[in-house]
Amino acid sequence: MKRILSVIAATLGITASAQAQEMPDLVTILASDEPQTQLMSMVLSAQALQQGADVHILLCGPAGDLALIDAPASATAPQQPRGMSPQGLMQSIMQNGATVEVCAIYLPNNGVGQDALLDGISAADPAELAARLLAPNTRIMSN
Repeated sequence: MKRILSVIAATLGITASAQAQEMPDLVTILASDEPQTQLMSMVLSAQALQQGADVHILLCGPAGDLALIDAPASATAPQQPRGMSPQGLMQSIMQNGATVEVCAIYLPNNGVGQDALLDGISAADPAELAARLLAPNTRIMSN
């Protein structure tokens, strides 16, 4: 069956890159202050990234604290079963190509500037994020 699909794809001129484009993008919107929820959101985002999805993580409200250089202990404390923290796994996901942003209203409502955020994290542009959310190939996970 796999060989038949390959022949059909070749006949139709479908390349490997066109086939790879069928992997949906994932937008993870995380607003929970609960460390286990935060970590599980990162676990699922990491799995999607490993499976070839373009992963974009938006941190809102209390979850925005994951993006802080001086993050609270709940963001950095290791959790079972692998001893990972929500912030640590988020940073690993970023190193592997995911984009992480805080909500546009997070910084001004917490009295901090861009310099309070970890390298590579910035405030989301609402227009760009809305376009990403509306894209036909996007899946949204919200916690």
